[in-house]
Amino acid sequence: MTSVTTGKMSHREVVQALSGLMLGLFVTILASTIVSNALPRIIADLGGSQSVYTWIVTTELLAMTATVPLWGKMADLYSKKLLTQVSLGMFVAGSLIAGLTPNVGVLIVSRVVQGVGAGGMGALALIVMAAMIPPREMGRYSGMFGAIFGAATIAGPLIGGLLVDTSWLGWRWCFLIGVPFSLAAIALLQKTLRLPATPRRPVSIDWLGAVVITAGVCDLLIWSTLAGHRFPWASWQTAAFVVGGLLLLTLALYVESRAAEPIIRLGIFRNRTVSLAIVASVLVGLAMFGGTVFLSQYFQISLGKSPTVAGLMSLPLVFGLLVSSTVAGQLITRYGRWKPYLVAGAVVLTCGMLLLSTIDAHTGVPTLAVFMGVLGVGVGMLIQNLVLAAQNDVPAQELGATTSSLTFFRSMGGAIGVSALGAVLADRVTSMLAERFGTAATGGTAKVPDLATLPPEVLTVVRDVYGEATAGLFLVGAPIALLAVIAVLFIQEKPLHTLSGDERRAQEENEGVSPRGYPGDEPDPARSYG
Repeated sequence: MTSVTTGKMSHREVVQALSGLMLGLFVTILASTIVSNALPRIIADLGGSQSVYTWIVTTELLAMTATVPLWGKMADLYSKKLLTQVSLGMFVAGSLIAGLTPNVGVLIVSRVVQGVGAGGMGALALIVMAAMIPPREMGRYSGMFGAIFGAATIAGPLIGGLLVDTSWLGWRWCFLIGVPFSLAAIALLQKTLRLPATPRRPVSIDWLGAVVITAGVCDLLIWSTLAGHRFPWASWQTAAFVVGGLLLLTLALYVESRAAEPIIRLGIFRNRTVSLAIVASVLVGLAMFGGTVFLSQYFQISLGKSPTVAGLMSLPLVFGLLVSSTVAGQLITRYGRWKPYLVAGAVVLTCGMLLLSTIDAHTGVPTLAVFMGVLGVGVGMLIQNLVLAAQNDVPAQELGATTSSLTFFRSMGGAIGVSALGAVLADRVTSMLAERFGTAATGGTAKVPDLATLPPEVLTVVRDVYGEATAGLFLVGAPIALLAVIAVLFIQEKPLHTLSGDERRAQEENEGVSPRGYPGDEPDPARSYG
């Protein structure tokens, strides 16, 4: 196989080298989408509440968020190939624990382990791509990864629904089914992925920074989950959590500013493109994850669909995402322009959130399909292209840190969105059910109902309540998505580089350029738009 150090790889060689990476990414996405459709049944079987439902999602996102910067930092120092295999191994361990879980407590722990592995896989996939492929050619491969994402997202809800609805299998196989594929991905990575060895040098991992950042984020997430449910939003508990979280994050800034090898290099925030891309990523994570993660619950509880049918109902969103990411990637490669797709994606995302804020227990399936398709188109044009814009505007030696920082902040936005909006959903469901049946009947908690045990008159009310409450989440998410429009409008478009990350890094080291320089990688003057 042609080494990346001897010249540019052909399209066939790049695809072969990325095959194990694609399988690993497919498995982690598949596992996530399978579980999302099975969660209502899992929580009902294990006797969990609406808050537990939220935490099963949030803990994985939190683990991803907290560890992504660490994975990115290690990718700049150690073997990217080995790190990718380690992350998949952790994902396998978490999947096995989840598949054998006896209660919701163990399940939440297993989701943490899964999240650590998935965080590594998500960050390292983008970093490996940037190391091998020039930004100018990234569009065609981003489209390929978009296809992988789409296929996994389509297959996940369908497979998950079938497993849950098949009595002799059940929801536990939603976790176990990914284990053999993850092991196959590890073996395929060993065989196909060839990257230059990272030069060894004395390093120190900023463990203190990692701990303080994680503690600060966890503090705010716990607050956003409990506020409005266990205690009022305006209360001394809220003040204690918020002040504590802000103090921890302030301490994290101090630690990172003095660390020899910081987890998040604060200097990247001086880059306007990176800073705005991070702001947009946080907002997209808040809006997208915060709203869409509860759609499967809406399909099953409010609309009364089976897990299998709920999986089919998610297809319009996935198709919209798949088509828009693939088409946008191909057009970016062909014409070299990327900002129009960011702006259009943010605008369409906002429209999709507004449309979904009108749903209720009586919304028709065709109408839902259109609304979800619009949302998917917006997401597809945004996520990968925000990463591309940032990667194109930093030195090669900072690709890992920059990519992981974007992934970190997007995951943090998603975790905060799921946590906060999940708390809003639980509070609204509890209060609306209490209004209709009295506090004594609900017990003051939003326990996820088992629809098969409810009498018809109660079932009708529960469906109406969940429909109205879910629509409210998208209404909250719409102005957040609008802020993302403003952020991407201020990103300055720059021509895409024509050298891969490894080629740029070697050139920077050989010529002793400053971190801001890109000698020998001059853009086409005909494309000097900005």
